[in-house]
Amino acid sequence: MPEFFSMFADLISQLVSFVLHIDQHLFELVEAYGLFIYLILFVIVFCETGFVVTPFLPGDSLLFAAGTLAGAGKMDLSLVMILLFCAAVLGDAANYYIGKFIGPPVFEKDYRFLNKKHLRQAQEFYERHGGKSITMARFVPIVRTFAPFVAGVASMPKERFFFFNVAGAILWIGLLVPAGYFLSNNKFVQNNFSLMIYAIILISVLPIAVEILRARLRKTKETKNADQEN
Repeated sequence: MPEFFSMFADLISQLVSFVLHIDQHLFELVEAYGLFIYLILFVIVFCETGFVVTPFLPGDSLLFAAGTLAGAGKMDLSLVMILLFCAAVLGDAANYYIGKFIGPPVFEKDYRFLNKKHLRQAQEFYERHGGKSITMARFVPIVRTFAPFVAGVASMPKERFFFFNVAGAILWIGLLVPAGYFLSNNKFVQNNFSLMIYAIILISVLPIAVEILRARLRKTKETKNADQEN
């Protein structure tokens, strides 16, 4: 029995690692599943943008890797971009309507699979940037997943949300996929593909780090001012 649990735990560990680093396994997936890779990519992007419980799925790095595959002749660039654009738009739309259905009580109740910290960060991001947050959030991991949900909770007008949703998807897909495509024949990229993926992940996380630092500085300044007044 202990051996069974050990094997099961190892299987789960491998599965989690595969999901979290699927962008690095795309070449293997293409060889194994052929045309089904298009469906796999569609589902991943849809889930990453469509459900607040899946912010851990790859986003920016996955798009870059998909572009690299297209550049290597493994996939069709136009089809990849069209499918991922649709997945991004539909994912955000689904997230928006889920947020609209649940409404403001989401900030008061405790949900087991909902990270309140991430939700608050997305709320602050939304309040600071307004409708533009839906477009800007496309390039900010985690916030990208929570922003449309918060917009739904805040009852952003559907027409306004649709505009920023589509604009964000065009920029997100239109920049990252072609970047992977045009850099795929670069020798450095070919020899350091994993390094490029990690670099993209790091660059993607930088806005969050900067925002956290700015929030802490603001909090420190407010605390200091409050102490001086007292």
